[in-house]
Amino acid sequence: MRFSLLFKFIVIAFLTLAILVPLSMIRDTIAERQAYRQQAVAKVAESYAGPQTLIGPVLVVPYLAEVQSTHNDENGASHTLVHNEWMQWIFFPKIEQLDGKILPDVRHLGLYDVQVYELRGKLSGRFDFTVPQPAAGCRLLQVGTPFLSVGVDDVRGLIGTPQLRIDNRPATLLQGIGTGRTGAGVHADLAPIAAGDKRALAFTLDLALGGTERLAIAPIADDNRIELKSTWPHPQFAGRFRPHASELSAKGFDALWEVSALAANTQSQFENGDTHACTSVASVPAVPVAPGCDGGMDRIELTLVDPVSIYTKIDRASKYGLLFVLLTFVGFFMFELIKQLRIHPIQYLLVGLALAIFFLLLLSLSEHITFESAYLCASAACIGLLGFYVGNVLRSYARGVGFAAMLTALYAALYGLLISEDNALVLGSLMLFAILAAIMIVTRKIDWYGVSQDRASQDRPNHDRAGTVERDIGTRERPHPDADMRMRAADGY
Repeated sequence: MRFSLLFKFIVIAFLTLAILVPLSMIRDTIAERQAYRQQAVAKVAESYAGPQTLIGPVLVVPYLAEVQSTHNDENGASHTLVHNEWMQWIFFPKIEQLDGKILPDVRHLGLYDVQVYELRGKLSGRFDFTVPQPAAGCRLLQVGTPFLSVGVDDVRGLIGTPQLRIDNRPATLLQGIGTGRTGAGVHADLAPIAAGDKRALAFTLDLALGGTERLAIAPIADDNRIELKSTWPHPQFAGRFRPHASELSAKGFDALWEVSALAANTQSQFENGDTHACTSVASVPAVPVAPGCDGGMDRIELTLVDPVSIYTKIDRASKYGLLFVLLTFVGFFMFELIKQLRIHPIQYLLVGLALAIFFLLLLSLSEHITFESAYLCASAACIGLLGFYVGNVLRSYARGVGFAAMLTALYAALYGLLISEDNALVLGSLMLFAILAAIMIVTRKIDWYGVSQDRASQDRPNHDRAGTVERDIGTRERPHPDADMRMRAADGY
């Protein structure tokens, strides 16, 4: 079948869109493998410890109060009800400082690597508070045992026994976050206290806490200073607060947060927004409001992730798949125009499928070897196959080598985009501009109308062209009548 220029354009466009089908299937496979990795992260968290959130310490003073309330019955009559209710005064540190070092590690589960860490830190601070007197309408019946509470999302991550010292004296830590409150964490009972007492105490807590990928810390004090160091070179800072100062390098990071209670709503969020009229100090019922249940609490977050993981790289590479196919088809079409070679649509399709298979090879190999080695093997295999095939299609191994060199440049440029974290967009834009500029420069002198006419003349039936040649030959060989008469006169006729 012979194609006109316009029809060939339409066929190439259709084949380019058809390649989207295998490319979409490959992208679905990438997403599926990413989901499998998330399952691996969840399994590691089940057996080790999940993402951690550290909240506290806070000082809680439970008390029993007699509370009067007014109730109107169905007849509109007012009744005064008296009931006893356990309440809590909550006091937050005036200052709090955390100096910690994060030790990263990797857990392997099947084909997947999961980032875990161990936080070794020292938490210190100071409380200054006065236990309030009950307000009018409330009668204090009993003050319970005060305690210091520290919330931890997953207590399985506690390595060894944390060492707590209060006013430079050792204190015993107990399971849970204290009487009347539910949630994960630890607490320490304090000496009895009475209403109206004014107290000040200092604390230090040395702990080792393991977790998976993410660490969050709630700035619960009036004045918070948090400094974290690690050898992990790619931290991802999130949450409501960015580091006040940070140093990032290939050897790790050092980040410092300085957060005031004036800038954070952590304290009111911890109290769950539920205050009681018995006192002007935070006083909430003894209900399940747990430090470990952060529920969107303002916090700083730090995640140990590879910002350009293999799946991120492969997914990013697959987005350039259609561009690779389109550029290859354009190169083929240029050969058709300039070298007057015919390339069948099936040959276009086979080359496009070979380019799509590259991304599947890259995905499968990168799960077993390093991404760099997988990229080298997959690209070498595809470049070698396409160079050999195109050399035969274009009837010249030199052209096949040139085509392979062009693909090598494209794959090298793509690799530069994949390993770049911050400059991928600008590099990709520059690459597209350079390719378009090269195509425009190469084709700037092509007479597209002339090419179309040449292809139309080439597509005429062979017998028409043969008849034309015969007529031309006959015309050239038939002698002119005047010339024949002159020849006879010269011979004496």
